[in-house]
Amino acid sequence: MTDSDRARPAFRSRGTHRARQTRSHALALFFVAAGALLGWVLPRWERHLPEAGLTFDASTAQATLAAIAGGMITLAGFVVTAITLVVQTVQTMSPRLVAALGHFSSYLVLFGLLIGTALFALVALSQVRSDDVPRVTVTLAVGLVLVDAVTVLSLLASLRHAVTGGGLARAVGERLRTVVDQTYPAAAQASGPPPPAPGRPGEGEAIRHRGQPALILAVDEPRLVRLAARHDIHVRFLHTVGDFVGSDTAVAHLYPAPGRHPDEARQRRLARRVAACVRFGPSRSIEQDTAYGLRLLADIAIRALSPAINDPTTAIEALDQIEDVLLRLADRAHGPYWLVDEAGRPRVSCPAQHWPDLVSLALDETLLYGSANPQTVRRLHALLDRLLAATADDRRAPLAERREALHRLAATALHDPLLNAVAAQPDPQGLGGIREPP
Repeated sequence: MTDSDRARPAFRSRGTHRARQTRSHALALFFVAAGALLGWVLPRWERHLPEAGLTFDASTAQATLAAIAGGMITLAGFVVTAITLVVQTVQTMSPRLVAALGHFSSYLVLFGLLIGTALFALVALSQVRSDDVPRVTVTLAVGLVLVDAVTVLSLLASLRHAVTGGGLARAVGERLRTVVDQTYPAAAQASGPPPPAPGRPGEGEAIRHRGQPALILAVDEPRLVRLAARHDIHVRFLHTVGDFVGSDTAVAHLYPAPGRHPDEARQRRLARRVAACVRFGPSRSIEQDTAYGLRLLADIAIRALSPAINDPTTAIEALDQIEDVLLRLADRAHGPYWLVDEAGRPRVSCPAQHWPDLVSLALDETLLYGSANPQTVRRLHALLDRLLAATADDRRAPLAERREALHRLAATALHDPLLNAVAAQPDPQGLGGIREPP
């Protein structure tokens, strides 16, 4: 399949890391406020109910609530310390992984749950009297301790697996597979190239970034396509998701339908509404950016291969994910694409990488930095052989060039004949895998 303009419907991403982080902040604040409010309201409301819950006298209830409040505050401090150490560990793999994956949004919610439980216990403690013990309130506080303990243990267990090199690579690969299926529809779902938008690049009403210099994080595709269909316009993007744009930089151009000549004021209003569909931020996100996902996997691999770390097994785990993503991309249409409306009419033109660009991004740096390591070379041989076998003839040239480059680089870096012969054998495990006998 040759690279050419492709068409696909708009899709709604799951939201950027910043949006998820904002939701996590809101939920954490809700737990804190709810804990304080419930600790104030429940004991008062309980006075009008028949006695229920565990049996406590005043001194036991006070001691229990005080222990719960102190324990939850201590546990919240432990969670903060653990997350700080984990962030430092993840940054050794790539400083961009923490922001890109958003692993720690759930721990912010956990922190809010712990502090909310502590506040609930403290506020309830102030309402315990010698002749008035809120037994349901104390029982609920004990139940919240159990909920908090289970939540802490489950999240710490998941984090233990997520912060290893292989776990991080798997997390990137899992999210990247979803993005590939959305942004590169299967060949059977892609239509033929639609007609080009009216006008030439550079003409039409310019849509400019008016804020501080930033990266293009995402485009609200459904909203943009609906807007273009409603007003019968075409939008041609000049930059893709992940590009850095300066202040007052033209991001796209807006074109009216052929034969229509709307007034300038209306065009400017439409341009502002189109600009509102583009989200900017300080760092890239995987949600609509396949290239950035490959960038992160390549980062994991080459950092693991650096002399300071010297962990080729982690590089192999990253190459496992890179191979899977490239296999998914191998039979998809690449290059610039169109977003079409519900009637199938092209509305938004977007630039995108071609197949050779993605192959280069995924493999070139690992070829360079891993050529002196037999384990990495063997895994790269197996990866390239599998891709060549699964790829159409018109897509094989970039892969064949890299296989030849791997032979040259390995021969130069591995001077010993034995190591050179070992490295020349394809192995899906790097070292130790089963291969066909000679």
